Amino acid sequence: MNKKIGFFGKIARFIDRKIVVPITRVLMKIGKLFSSSNKVLENWLSKSNTLLFVSLILAVMIFILIDQKMTLFTNTSAEVLKDREVSAKYNKEAYVVEGLPEKVDITLMGSRSDLFIAKQSSAKVSVDLSGLKPGTHKVNIEYASPASSINYSVNPSVANVNIYPKVSLSKTVTTDVLNQDYLDSKLVIENVNASVDKVVIKGTDDENAVNSLKKVATVKALVDVANLSNEDIGNVTMKKVPLKAYDKDGNILDVEIEPAAINVDVEVASPSKTLPIRVVPKGTISLGKAISSIQMSSSNVVVYGNQSVLDTLQYVTATVDVNDLKDDKEFKVELNKPKGVKSMSLNNITASLTLGVSTDKDIENVNIDVRNLSDKYTVQGLTENDIKVTVNVKGVDSVLKALTPEDIKAYINLKDYKPGEYEVPVKVEGVDTRVQYLSKTKKVKIRVVEK
Repeated sequence: MNKKIGFFGKIARFIDRKIVVPITRVLMKIGKLFSSSNKVLENWLSKSNTLLFVSLILAVMIFILIDQKMTLFTNTSAEVLKDREVSAKYNKEAYVVEGLPEKVDITLMGSRSDLFIAKQSSAKVSVDLSGLKPGTHKVNIEYASPASSINYSVNPSVANVNIYPKVSLSKTVTTDVLNQDYLDSKLVIENVNASVDKVVIKGTDDENAVNSLKKVATVKALVDVANLSNEDIGNVTMKKVPLKAYDKDGNILDVEIEPAAINVDVEVASPSKTLPIRVVPKGTISLGKAISSIQMSSSNVVVYGNQSVLDTLQYVTATVDVNDLKDDKEFKVELNKPKGVKSMSLNNITASLTLGVSTDKDIENVNIDVRNLSDKYTVQGLTENDIKVTVNVKGVDSVLKALTPEDIKAYINLKDYKPGEYEVPVKVEGVDTRVQYLSKTKKVKIRVVEK
């Protein structure tokens, strides 16, 4: 009995020293703040019973709060750790492993305190393949739990893996330029030269493997133009350009490449060409009228693009709608950007059209050209009338007098034609866009034969 009384006495003295006395001091300081008009409240607060009860209530509240927190922290709960990377232990120089998941989910069960520690830890998920020979194996995926009190499950917990012997092959490197749209529109990538011609790829040559070396069709250096250090004309060396292996369908294969990245020299150029602007009227001018002159705010335009594209261009057109035009008129028209051209020094011009009285005449013996016929074939006209045509031209008299047969092109389009006899339409065009051209012969008969 004396021991019990002594034990509870110690508890009472602890509460008095740690709780009652500090609270009493606080309450006394609060009491001193009250004026003499609040003597009743001050007397009430000064009573020892009042302070004892207040201290007791506060102590009980603190005890309940701490008890609830401790209960919450010690209750069993569960947490899911998603997408934890799986590491495999095996001889990477001698073997290739397929079928092992890259990431797994781990469900942890235990107290909240243990789960908190587990979430902060860098415990690994691993598979021990050391000692296994080439072939198919069923292996367990293990989680290195940071606390023995935690129960866990791995999803998936088992994997069927294929182990293959590793072999090496030599492969030629090609280049692939990415994000050329990020380059300044006046610049082009003229040449791309890799620092090495061949690399070594390592993996398995087993045809049943997903990433078999036998499936590698090409190894490419991915030159990303967006990573150019500057966009000045000249040579730029791009360092550590990554290499990727692809199959014949363009799918990336997960094989080892040595080196994994190389340096690539990129030649940045700005090919350009000055071309005349040709205004092309579209539509039918009012009866009895024709275009006598076309004045442009600019007669030439500088175009930028690949040199191979620029070499094929002779002019840039600007289309003007002249349908039912009766009087002289000024137009603001957009230039038609040729296919393959990246940029132009002008995008639009002002064109002033002057009208005059229309007349017409026939120009005879205009030779028919053949366009787009395969080099394997040649074409023959079945009669004399099938190799030349008469072209009717309409325009103002001063313009028509200056025309010659050489200014007019009559042609037939024989793209995709094979050997045989055909009746094909004749088309006509001319250098001077103020004139309307019409072939009096609508179709000609021809024979396509092999050379």
